[in-house]
Amino acid sequence: MKKNSLLTLSLLCLFVFSCKKQEATTQNENDVTASSVSLRAPAYPLITHDPYLSIWSMGDELNGSPTKHWTEKDHSLTGVLQLDDKFYQFLGMESKVWDAVLPASDEETYSVSFSETKPDDNWTNEDYDATAWKTDEAPFGDNNSMAKTSWTSDDLYYRRTFDLENTDLESLYLKLSHDDNVMAWINGVQVADIKGWQNSYKYLPVSQEALNTLKATGNVLAIHIRNTAGGQFLDAGLVTEAKSENKVEIQKAKQLNVAFRANQTEYTFDADGTQIEITFTSPLLIEDLDIYSRPISYINVKVSGDESHTAKVYLGASSTIAVNQQVQEVKVSEYTNGDLTVLKAGTTSQPVLEKRGDDLRIDWGHLYVASPSAKTTQYISETAKGLDVFLGGENLNSEDKKTGKNLVLNTVADLGEVNAEGTEQLFMIGYDQEEAVNYFGTSLKPWWSKDGATMDQELTQAYTDYESVISKVHRFDKQLYKDALNSGGEKYADLCVAAYRQAIAAHILVESPKGEILFLSKENNSNGSINTVDVTYPSAPLFLVYNPDLLKGMLNGIFEYSESGKWKKPFPAHDLGTYPIATGQTYGEDMPVEEAGNMIILTAAIAQAEGNAEYAKEHWATLTTWADYLMQSGFDPANQLSTDDFAGHLARNANLSVKAIMAIASYGKLAEMLDNTETAEKYTTAAKDMAIKWKNIAADGDHYTLAFESEGSWSQKYNLVWDEILELNIFPKDVQETEVAYYLTKQNDFGLPLDSRKTYTKSDWVLWTATLAHNDADFKALMEPVWDFANTTPQRVPLTDWHETTNGDKIGFKARSVVGGYFIKMLKDQSK
Repeated sequence: MKKNSLLTLSLLCLFVFSCKKQEATTQNENDVTASSVSLRAPAYPLITHDPYLSIWSMGDELNGSPTKHWTEKDHSLTGVLQLDDKFYQFLGMESKVWDAVLPASDEETYSVSFSETKPDDNWTNEDYDATAWKTDEAPFGDNNSMAKTSWTSDDLYYRRTFDLENTDLESLYLKLSHDDNVMAWINGVQVADIKGWQNSYKYLPVSQEALNTLKATGNVLAIHIRNTAGGQFLDAGLVTEAKSENKVEIQKAKQLNVAFRANQTEYTFDADGTQIEITFTSPLLIEDLDIYSRPISYINVKVSGDESHTAKVYLGASSTIAVNQQVQEVKVSEYTNGDLTVLKAGTTSQPVLEKRGDDLRIDWGHLYVASPSAKTTQYISETAKGLDVFLGGENLNSEDKKTGKNLVLNTVADLGEVNAEGTEQLFMIGYDQEEAVNYFGTSLKPWWSKDGATMDQELTQAYTDYESVISKVHRFDKQLYKDALNSGGEKYADLCVAAYRQAIAAHILVESPKGEILFLSKENNSNGSINTVDVTYPSAPLFLVYNPDLLKGMLNGIFEYSESGKWKKPFPAHDLGTYPIATGQTYGEDMPVEEAGNMIILTAAIAQAEGNAEYAKEHWATLTTWADYLMQSGFDPANQLSTDDFAGHLARNANLSVKAIMAIASYGKLAEMLDNTETAEKYTTAAKDMAIKWKNIAADGDHYTLAFESEGSWSQKYNLVWDEILELNIFPKDVQETEVAYYLTKQNDFGLPLDSRKTYTKSDWVLWTATLAHNDADFKALMEPVWDFANTTPQRVPLTDWHETTNGDKIGFKARSVVGGYFIKMLKDQSK
C-alpha cells in the first residue's frame, strides 16, 4: 500500500474507491489512512436511479465512447471545456445520428413481398420475378403487439424494392432488428450473415461492392431469416450517418484518474496543464428515503490550473434519454425555476405505461437539465448542431420550445477567469416518470411525488440541499467502505462498492394503494420481470444491512398477490408481471420450493434485523401455508427449476433441499419469536431431522452431491449461509467445513463454478459460498477470483452476475440487482 504524504489527516476523511492505489484503513474518526486496491470496473455508474434513469460509461475513458443506458443504447451526455480559443472534450462522444435512405418500420409504415417457402436460387437478384409472393406490412414476428404481419414458420424470405434520388452515397448502413439467424443482400450482393438475435436495431456497414450496384430505380433489399428457438422478428431499412458541419478542432482531454465510491464517480483530466475534475453523484442514501427517492443526480465540474485562462463549460444531454427508440419525436422547452434555468424534454406521444419488457427505455415523463442561472445559457439543437453552435460562438439563445427527433439539451456555463484556486459549476440531471408502475390496475406515482410534490420543487430542493447531501454522501460512503474493509479486506470492499448503485438502481420505489412500501425490482437483461422473488433473494443482503424496510417493500407485493386471492397456489408466485406492469405473474413456469423458501427465509431475516417478528405476524397464515408446503415437498424436490433456471431443470436438487430446510427452520424461529412454542418446536425439530437425513443421502466422500444419490457431482451449497446468519444451528458444522475445503480444490482463475455441470458461475452465489468459510484465508481465496473477473472481463457493461470462470467472459445478464448479494459477508458479521 502507498501512503500519500501530501494529504493531511483531515483530507483523508473521504474514502476513495479508485483505479489507483490511494489511502488505506481507518485508524479512528479523525485519522483515516484509507486505501483501495486498483479495480478497473467493467462499467462506471454516472447517473443511476432506477431501471429507466441509468447512464453508464462503458469503457476506461469517460471521453472514449458515448455514455449509455444499461441496455447499451446511447444515452448521450457530452462535456467540453473551452480555454481561451481551444476546446477539450472530457465527457462522452457524439452519438451517431442516422438519416433514413429506406426507412424501417419504426419511422415509416412500409409493405414488402415475402415467402415462407424456399424460392429459386436467384431470388436475391433485382430482376427476379416475385409477383407470386405475398405482400404485407412489416415488421414480421410472432408477437402481435410488435409485429404488423404474423410470422410463425421456420423461414421467411423478404424482398423490398426501392428507388434512390441520390446514388452517389459515401457510405450506407443496413439497419436491422432480427430474431434469429439472418442473411441479407443488396442487388444480389451479400451484406450480412449473422447468427443469433438482436431485439434493438443494429447498424451494419454496406460494402463498396454493394454500393456500386445502386441505381436510380429497381434496387432490391433481400433478406432470409430463420427461426431457431424462442421468439421471431424481422424489420430492416437502409441509413446513412448524419455529419456535423463543425470545422473547429476539439482536443481530447487526457484522463488521469477515475475513482468511484458507493454514491459517486469522479474523473480527473489534464487539458494542456489545466485540470478538470468531474464528479457524478447519485445520492442513493437508502437510509433516507426522501433523498434516495428524488430522481436527480448532480454533475459537478471543477476547473483549475497554474496559468490563468478564460473558461466556459459545455454540457449536452441527448433527448434519447427520454425515448425508447431514437426516431421518436420529442418536445423540448426552456424556462426559469427560481435560481435555476431548466431544459425539459419528453416525447410528444407520451405513451404512459403502455410498454412492458426487458430491452426497453422510458418514453413517457420528462428529462430535466438544470443549472444555476447566474452564469449559464441554455439552448436546444439537433444532435449534429449542438456542439457546432458552442464551438462556433454563435447566438446561444433558442426558441422557448422545439419539436423534433434527436435533439440536444445544451447548457453553457461561463466560468470567467480560472486559476489555481479553481472554479466549479454544478449541473443537475433529473427525470419525472409521472406514473411509474401499473399495480394491479392502479397507476402508482414514484415515491417522491406520491404526496403531490412537483419536479420543479424537487429541483429547487436538490439545489438548496446540495452541500448537505454531498456531506451525507461522503459520510455514508466512508462508513460503507470501512465496514466492508473490516469484513472482508480491500478486494471485498471494492466489490461491495461496485455493486451498491447497480443493485439499488434496478428498483423503483412506490407506495401501494394500502400505504405500504413497494420496492420493485426489474429483472434486467434476463426476462424483464417485475418483483421477481428469486431476484429479491440474492439481492437482499444489501438491504438487510442498510434498510430492512426496503426488503419489506420487496416482499409486500408478493404477500398481497397471495392474500388477495389473485394467486391461489400453496407457494409464492415467481413475479408480479413484466416491468413496469405488475398485474400478475408472466413467467412461464413456477418455482415452488425456490420461491416458498425465499419468502420464508427473508421474512425471518427481517425479524432478525428488527429484533421482532411483527412483520411475520401480519402474514402468518400465508407463511404457514408455504411452510406446510415445504414440509411436504421441500426436502426431496421434484424435477423443477430453481433460481439458477438457466442451468435447466433438476430433480432431487441438494442445494434446493437445503433452502427448504432453512425455510422450515426459519418458520420455527419466527414462531419462537411470537411465543408459539409448540409450533416452533415442531418445525425446528423437523428441520434438524431433515438436515441429518440430508447429510446421509447427499454425502459423496469428501463433499456433498449436486443431486441426491448422484455420485461424482457437486454444487455450491450457498443456501447454507443462513444457518449461521439467522442463528438456526440446524446443520452440523462439519458440513460447511467439508464443502469449503472441497470448493478450494475446484476453483478456476475467475471463480468457483456453480456446479459440476458447467464451468460458468454466478458471482453472487460465489460470495455467499465464500461466506460459509470459518476463516479469513478461505473466504478471501474464494472471493478474490471474483474481483479478478470484475477487473479483467472484456465485456464493458454493468456488472454481470453470470460469467465463465476459465476466461472471465460474460455469459449473460448485466446490470441486475442480485449483486446486492455481495453484502452477505457484511450481513453475517453484522448478525454477530
